[in-house]
Amino acid sequence: MPFGDPYSEGSAGKEVLASPSLQPGLNRGTLTAQHRRSCQHWIGKAPKVRWKNKFLLPGTVVLVIYAVMGQWFHVPFIFFTSPTKPAARQCPSYTEYSKHSQSPHGTPSDGPLGLPYMRPDLACRTFTSVAVEDVIRELGGRMKDPDLARLFENTFPNTLDTTVKYFDKTENVAFIVTGVRWAQWLRDTANQFAHYFPLLSKDANLAALVRAVINTESRYVAEYPYCGAFQPPPESRLEPTENDWATGVIVNPPVDNETVFECKYEIDSLWHSAINQIIRVIEEQSQASWDEDFNFVSYYNWTGTPGASLSPLVNNDGNGEPKGYTGMVGTHHRPSDDLTTFAFLTPANAMLSVELGFLAEIMDAAGQNSLVASSARTWSKRIRDALWDTTIEDGVFAYETNGLGSKYFMDDANVPSLLSLPYLGFLDRNNPTYKSSREYLLSARNPYYVEGNVFKGIGGPHARAWRPWPMSLVSSIFGSDDDTEILNALYTIANNTAGLGLIHEAQHIHNSSDYTRPWFAWANSYFAEMILDLAARKPHLILKANESYHV
Repeated sequence: MPFGDPYSEGSAGKEVLASPSLQPGLNRGTLTAQHRRSCQHWIGKAPKVRWKNKFLLPGTVVLVIYAVMGQWFHVPFIFFTSPTKPAARQCPSYTEYSKHSQSPHGTPSDGPLGLPYMRPDLACRTFTSVAVEDVIRELGGRMKDPDLARLFENTFPNTLDTTVKYFDKTENVAFIVTGVRWAQWLRDTANQFAHYFPLLSKDANLAALVRAVINTESRYVAEYPYCGAFQPPPESRLEPTENDWATGVIVNPPVDNETVFECKYEIDSLWHSAINQIIRVIEEQSQASWDEDFNFVSYYNWTGTPGASLSPLVNNDGNGEPKGYTGMVGTHHRPSDDLTTFAFLTPANAMLSVELGFLAEIMDAAGQNSLVASSARTWSKRIRDALWDTTIEDGVFAYETNGLGSKYFMDDANVPSLLSLPYLGFLDRNNPTYKSSREYLLSARNPYYVEGNVFKGIGGPHARAWRPWPMSLVSSIFGSDDDTEILNALYTIANNTAGLGLIHEAQHIHNSSDYTRPWFAWANSYFAEMILDLAARKPHLILKANESYHV
């Protein structure tokens, strides 16, 4: 039986699986010897394999593992039947529940903020994990601030509690929504689950869900490698959602809107078992706009119909602004879904470089497809070299460049961002160029950095310039070793949830009650992942005892 969603029609079901143990407190580009040994056993290879704590390739990094292994984890699946779910009408809409529109939920936290308990009733949760509940209990009991403990309690399980709209353990198919938006984004899903990876070897049921997500997204990307958001799989029998922002949009190569929710090409959203296809896309989108005879080179275009499409039109008949060759990979859209100004998006290329390097290591370790591993390694270095050679001016990274001499200096809150480069594993948080860029980005020189009476941070054009994103402050914490900076950012977030105890998309700088997206699972997961990082890296800031906590 599929694992249904009590917030929509039909419920009842089962859960499943298992995987390796990763440690969230580490930089996402490092791993302890103990965990390397764990991963060596997991992939069935000899010792001396250098492994990384980074399972998400651009888009769905775990798909790398599926692509490489040919079969799954070499461990038996353990099946667990969940409690019977109530009828949908008995469970409130989580969109309304997350806005606190009914009565306050649960007992308020025992701190000055008095934050509510924002988890659904047990019977209304879309998935449950014993390992996740253990972490909430263990870490929550060690935290010295009850308001932060409540925030972690609300955010850490939010993806499992609310977004698993379909899960079939037999077919290994799942459908995960972002929150208020009823579609599965490759990028969002990868980030929604990132903080659970250390628990996969501890919870067979959770690992089975991740496996199903991987299988589903590998199928999506194999058919539509330029697309980043998808409708429910046909097995779910869930109705596709009409996307007004895709209405009137013409995509080439063509797509089926019964399968694809949105086909804005973003290079941070790629991956699948069809690795060769992804390498092909990388090669295509790295090319200059003009060949030697000034013929325009186009492999993909995204064209809106004036008056019929809500989405902004991509310039030059859907091909974007012209670009020269640099070794980087071009894109039309940012992680925020906004149009790029120039094609080469620095943080997305940084993420791609890191992930291609991990892919090469994984394939080498598994002894599979040396040609693809070699190509991934070559592209990883080529992109990295181009980033260092072409995107820096006066010691600061540009957000976008075009390979023709133009640079755009700004940052956007969405990850991958310049502020999140240490989190992505591209460089160390103490790298001089990062520190100079960070100083620039967290100042008025960045056109999308703002400060107000109650809130501050980096936003972007997606949700108005005066509404920065809490996500940017989370990135700033991952990128800092300064205790004062970290606490300042942490409590700026905690004090501005509109009293709801969840992390929102964007927040007005002068009014904490003016926010967008009450239910945004990615932001909740990213915040919880940051708390795990601080518990391991800087326990004295948030824990009662100065002893690192590792999942």
